[in-house]
Amino acid sequence: MKTLILAATLAALPLSVLAQAGSDITVTDAYVRSANPRSGAAFMTIANAGAQDCQLTAVASDLTGRAELHTHVEENGVMKMTPVQAVTIPANGTAALERGGDHVMLMALETPLQQGDEVTLTLDLGDCGTVPVKAAVDNERGKGEAMDHAGHDDHAGHDAHAGHGDHGAPASHDAHAGHGAPTN
Repeated sequence: MKTLILAATLAALPLSVLAQAGSDITVTDAYVRSANPRSGAAFMTIANAGAQDCQLTAVASDLTGRAELHTHVEENGVMKMTPVQAVTIPANGTAALERGGDHVMLMALETPLQQGDEVTLTLDLGDCGTVPVKAAVDNERGKGEAMDHAGHDDHAGHDAHAGHGDHGAPASHDAHAGHGAPTN
């Protein structure tokens, strides 16, 4: 009977929650959006039930060797995406990897992401261990909130991020000038 209850409980867990047994780290609400045929972004909430802060320092993906941690900063009224070295998950707290903030960029994709595809990620949290995550591609999520990155290939140069929106948070219309969005 205990096996049946355990199996039912595991089946009820969201697909995105696959933290290692005994880990203080859990991941919820993981999903990926396609930015264009060569790139995408992953979002999730990472919870740390441990007594020490954890640092997310790297992400590996089954789709590409170029998975990077990025964030958005505002410079002179324009949102700019920039790489970061780490994202802190505070002790007994959470960190949101979300549109318009910290997130994982998946670049130089060989195959475009399709709605419903499953992406496997491995979060490297240094001394806190690694956490495997499965996230579904959900291009409908948050649709219409802001422009995507269509036409921005593989994000090879980080300066190419300047003024190209932010995966969902509002930015000035000037940031979108020449990129298919209306200007004032």
